[in-house]
Amino acid sequence: MAAKPLSKTKIVSHIAEKVGTPKKTAALFFEELHKLAVKEAKGSAGKFVIPGIGRVVKAHRKARMGRNPQTGEAIKIKAKTVVRLRPAKALKDAILK
Repeated sequence: MAAKPLSKTKIVSHIAEKVGTPKKTAALFFEELHKLAVKEAKGSAGKFVIPGIGRVVKAHRKARMGRNPQTGEAIKIKAKTVVRLRPAKALKDAILK
């Protein structure tokens, strides 16, 4: 059985302990980081960088032809905007060592 990823509460507790701040302050940091990421990614830049972790990028996906897996019928998939999370090189190198 695979290990479960850390919950938000556990992440907040860990950060608060390591930095020496109250849990409320650590939780507020994550809330503000989220708000800032959304604001920047929605804005004209269309991306938000978290140093050492990666970047959030707003990307456009072109219209394309797909296939209905149940019937095998060809269908047209509309163009749409999606959010991509791209890991930083430092993060990839640290994880894949």
